[in-house]
Parts: sequence; structure tokens; C-alpha cells
Amino acid sequence: MRFNPKARLDTSRTRDVGGSSGGGLGGGGLSLPAGRMSGGGLVVLLLLFVIGQCTGVGPDMGSVLGGSTTGSSLDASRFDASGGGTERYANCKTGDDANNNADCALVAVENSLYDYWGDELGGKFQPEAGVATFTGQVSTNGCGTATTDVGPFYCPTDQTIYLDTSFYQDMLEGQLGGKDAPFVRAYVIAHEFGHHIQNLLGVMGQVRTQQGPKSDSVKLELEADCFAGMWAQAAQTTPDADGNVLISDLTDADITDAIGAATTVGDDYIENRMSGGVNPEKWTHGSSAQRVQWFKTGMSSNNDINACDTFAPGAI
Repeated sequence: MRFNPKARLDTSRTRDVGGSSGGGLGGGGLSLPAGRMSGGGLVVLLLLFVIGQCTGVGPDMGSVLGGSTTGSSLDASRFDASGGGTERYANCKTGDDANNNADCALVAVENSLYDYWGDELGGKFQPEAGVATFTGQVSTNGCGTATTDVGPFYCPTDQTIYLDTSFYQDMLEGQLGGKDAPFVRAYVIAHEFGHHIQNLLGVMGQVRTQQGPKSDSVKLELEADCFAGMWAQAAQTTPDADGNVLISDLTDADITDAIGAATTVGDDYIENRMSGGVNPEKWTHGSSAQRVQWFKTGMSSNNDINACDTFAPGAI
């Protein structure tokens, strides 16, 4: 994957919020064992919390979650000099910077997703509050405490994607045996951005069943994979506000990397790797084959968002 060297980057929605050592979810939330992912996947790994908030089902997490699914702005007090801020991304100015720096590549991918979905949804689109990177753990504005162990996730209450960038090497590559490659990182962000689109369209409100091969939770995750595929297919033709296409080269090898990542984060793959067995009744994100299938469906959708409707009768 290569970026247009002359394209300008917008860092206004990408922030580093610092963090601290430690693990587990605060406020009475679930605690994950070190080096493990609950249910597996690219992640709303706080999924039970999110579903409980969005649909009124699931555990009572009143002390952890609050607000509505329409979201709220980020708490600016968390971005002062003592807790991080924009400094990590301050030197990300152009596509050339993105070609030479992984942090700037993150900014560039977010910019491309922002441009694509702004065009795709038109008046229905609202900017996400941003991508918040952190180290170790950090408090979110509505979804408890984000930790390294839970992996990347989207919080609908503050409309923010949370990411400890050590996830790629420590968990995806280290724990799950996947590949840490530039477009794998892009696929992760595109999937989480897909959850923001679902939030805007009210899809999260359709979630009732939380586990099982045909559960609403699985449908939610597969649709986000499909949305990631939609963006990937159009990434080389999506212009920014200045008319410049940000992603100038996306190769077959990049797509292969994304498909490999989709395979690695399937529920069946993770169950086999972690426990040596598969129980579809515990699935929350879908099998490897399903995740690959729906990513490919998005890539062949010709920008028709209806092609990604996993909630349609008989879709899965």
C-alpha cells in the first residue's frame, strides 16, 4: 500500500491519549486474561457492554456505560500535555510522511475512510470523534477502560475508535500467529470505522442475540467486515477535499494480507488456537470463512451498501 506523496493529511481526528500500565476493565467490567481476546475478532470486544447499552439487553453495566448511541464529543481534558494529545501525530503532514511512518499511515487510512464514507452516505454521514491511540490502558468516555488485552474497538457513546498500536505485534502476530502488515493495519481500522457507520445508520439497535453462529452479534461484525471491503475496493479512487486521491497503490498482496487477517480473527480459528476446540454457540464475530466471505462481498459490491446487509433474511 502506497500513499500519494503530495496529498495533505488531516490529523484533527487522530489523537494519542497516553495511558498507564495495568489491565482489566474498570468500573465493574469484564477482565480478560493477559494475552487473550474474549470471543476473538476485530473488535468490539466490549461487545456485551455495547449491546447492553444499544439494545437494552445484556448485563446491567450502569456504572460502566452511560449516554445514548448517538454519541458525544471526546472529553478534551484527556488530551492535555500530561495525558498525551496530538503530539504523536504532529509531524504527519503529507502522504509521503505516511509512506515512511506507521503513525502517519494510521492518519492517512483514517482520512481515506472519512472521505469515502462521507461520499457514500452523503447527508447521513457524521464524522467520528476520531481514533484514540493509547498505551496499556486508558479510560474511555462511555465504555469503561480500554486495555491492551481487549484489542481495537469502537465505542458508540463517544463515537471513537480505541487502539493500542502494540496490538498488531503483541496479539495479532504474537498470540494469534497472524501477519503485521500495512494493509492489515488498515483493515483493522476500516472494520472499526464500519462500526461507526452502523452506529450512524441505527444498525447497532438491531442487535438482540449476543452469541451463536447466526446471532445478531455475528451479523454486526460481518457487516463491518463488508464495509471494510467496500472501502478497500474504492480506496484508490476516493478523493479528498482537495480532489487528491490519498491511496495511490493498493496491490493484490495487500488484499491477500487483509484476507489473511480476516482468517486469523475468525472465532473458530481463535478457539482452535486458544483451546484446541470449536464451539459455534459461543461465537460473537463469525468464522474465518464468513469473515473472508463478507470482506470479499464488500469488495465486489460496487459501492452498494445494501450488498452488506447481513441482517437480511437468509444472509448468513
